[in-house]
Amino acid sequence: MKLEQVFEGVPLAGGDVPDELKGTAVNGLAYDSRKVDGGYLFFAFAGSKTDGAQYASQAVSKGAVAVVSDRPKPGGFAGTWLQVTHGRHALAAAARNFYNKPDQRLLLTGITGTNGKTTSTMLVDSILRASGRVTALIGTIEYHLAGRVLPAVNTTPESLDLFRMMHDLEESGGTHVTLEASSHALDLGRIYAMNFHMAGWTNFTRDHLDYHQTMEAYFAAKQLLFKPRSGAPPKFAVLNADDSAAPKLELSKETEVFWYSANRAVEAPQAGALIRAEQIESSFDGLRFTVAAAGKSFRVHSPLVGHINVQNILLACGVALSYGIDEEQIRAGIAQLERVPGRFERVEEGQPFMVVVDYAHTDDALRNVIRVARGMNPKRVITLFGCGGDRDRSKRPLMGMAAAELSDYVVLTSDNPRSEDPLAIMNDAMVGISKFDTPHVAEPDRERAIRKAIQMADAADIVILAGKGHETYQILKDGPIPFDDREVARRVLRARTVA
Repeated sequence: MKLEQVFEGVPLAGGDVPDELKGTAVNGLAYDSRKVDGGYLFFAFAGSKTDGAQYASQAVSKGAVAVVSDRPKPGGFAGTWLQVTHGRHALAAAARNFYNKPDQRLLLTGITGTNGKTTSTMLVDSILRASGRVTALIGTIEYHLAGRVLPAVNTTPESLDLFRMMHDLEESGGTHVTLEASSHALDLGRIYAMNFHMAGWTNFTRDHLDYHQTMEAYFAAKQLLFKPRSGAPPKFAVLNADDSAAPKLELSKETEVFWYSANRAVEAPQAGALIRAEQIESSFDGLRFTVAAAGKSFRVHSPLVGHINVQNILLACGVALSYGIDEEQIRAGIAQLERVPGRFERVEEGQPFMVVVDYAHTDDALRNVIRVARGMNPKRVITLFGCGGDRDRSKRPLMGMAAAELSDYVVLTSDNPRSEDPLAIMNDAMVGISKFDTPHVAEPDRERAIRKAIQMADAADIVILAGKGHETYQILKDGPIPFDDREVARRVLRARTVA
């Protein structure tokens, strides 16, 4: 592709592509200098850890035809430098052009919100595959591409990676993409210039204030999925009528809205169809309820447990209805998703009590997971949790309060302390725990803490290991180490059984 074709619609600081560069062949795009090859464009923008501009000369030495950046050309740089008004926006628009605008042919579903994105996207993808579609799923745990499983780097990858995956999906005969749209990705422009068929909303609670600083800024980032900076608004939106923030979203007149609710007393806050859950039955074996929508009703069964998953299933039903998928295929897709890694995931080694691992790392998510456990009528709920380092400190005492208020016993431990002192993080959380008389213990070594939580459990108890979920590492001051709550729990349970 010629350079001027790649830059069609991309705002350059100097106007149009210089005449002397027109006709230059572009063989690829990269924002990582290690992936640059001959004839590539290298996009140099500041990341969370390093500044791409540091590697501009390296990219040119590897064959880059030009470096693209939102800053002026540095002194002493000998290669071709193209300055744009916004680095990530330019990357998104250029990648869309380079891969021949696959979002115009593929059907994209983006789901945002604080909690529930992973489960909701996996449900949507399961329904789509049950209906015979060839799909891509992009989210926190892993990426799926036409049946292949790829490791997940970010919840929402950079725009270049997204457009490349869309291109590969098309090459494989695929038609539908479902992705988690994180607030970071929305704010940074990782899904800039993409056309979405559907935008879904789970809920909105406190999180990521270390990045966004205020709840208003956090909400504004989420809003971008429904009123994008570039491109058309989504054709459909599926919104949670049980969430107080959802009615505050600004929607385009062109967007058709589905509301969903697990509360029989709730009506649609604004115009749009209402999808409702009725006759809900919740047990250890999962969920059974009736989905009532558009004058129709059908019974669904899901192996997923807990009332919170009723809302995730309803959201997925709304997405499926927007695609015209029939009731039998919806039912099949819901039933086929047996588990979501690290989301109320059971660890079984023949013990007479339940052990579950969950990703809950906010006070709202922690309350939800403990309430799910409470709904199973256990003898006791023993909750282990920790708080992440280098993240929003204000949520730590709130998480402590949530755990202590709803649990019978609390084990406070370390999560991913990163550069912070684990004991200092735990002290912040202990402020919340101390507001209640709930018995508790503090153990900074997470493996020892898991052992304590499991060893104190009796028959009919539920032990919740919260915070890390699907993660297979723990991030310490010196870097990550292998650590999987599920594997540690299995070792402890086997040792307990042998003893």
